[in-house]
Amino acid sequence: MRFETGIDIDASPERIWRVMTDVARWPEFLPTVTELEFLGNGQGDGPLGLGSRVRIKQPGLPVMVWQVTEFTEGDSFAWQATSGGVTTVAGHPITPRPGGGSLLLTIDQSGLPAPLVGLLTGGRTRRYIRTEAKSMKLRCELDRDSGSR
Repeated sequence: MRFETGIDIDASPERIWRVMTDVARWPEFLPTVTELEFLGNGQGDGPLGLGSRVRIKQPGLPVMVWQVTEFTEGDSFAWQATSGGVTTVAGHPITPRPGGGSLLLTIDQSGLPAPLVGLLTGGRTRRYIRTEAKSMKLRCELDRDSGSR
């Protein structure tokens, strides 16, 4: 199953990247993330990067540990989590555009139970990624000229 949503953001791609990769702050502005714990990157604490692990609690979903499997500084990252035989990969690429950038959020689910899980939770998944895209836009555009988070 695949879910995706894109949004244009009137902020620089650099600002979008800073906000998007500052995952420790996500519970401050993403209503779809109630708890988040940065578990490190395999080399101690530090910024989000390849191999980083993050424990996330979302409303109505089990706690999942996400591990960054792809990371291109300033451009995109993807992470994955596995639960109940379903592997979920979430992508976060940014594309520059005149006046700002575009953010695409993707969710790909695979594994034998994925079609059933997609059928049962697809509505929630669509709502969550739309909410996350809109919330990310608001956060990035807030005080964008001052560079504040």
